[in-house]
Amino acid sequence: APLFPFALEIVRDMYRRTEGKLPIIGCGGVASGADAYAMIRAGASLVQIYSALVYEGPWLARRINAGLKALMMRDGVRTIAELVGRDA
Repeated sequence: APLFPFALEIVRDMYRRTEGKLPIIGCGGVASGADAYAMIRAGASLVQIYSALVYEGPWLARRINAGLKALMMRDGVRTIAELVGRDA
C-alpha cells in the first residue's frame, strides 16, 4: 500500500511519455477495485496484483473485479479501454 501513490505517478508519467502507444502494467500496492481503477485511469492497460494476493487470498481478484464493475457503472463506462489514460 505505501508504494501505490508512487507507482500511480510513474504509470501516469510513462503513459504521457509514450503518448499511450505502449501497454503499461500497473503494479505496486494494488489491493482493491478502486486502486485498479486509478491505475487504469492513469494509463495502465493491465494491472498486476502480488503482495495483496498473498495477504488477502485468492478471492482478491473477484473483489477487485466487482469493485471495477461498480466504479465503471457509476461513471457510465462500458469498457476498460475507455478508461486507459483518462487521468493522464
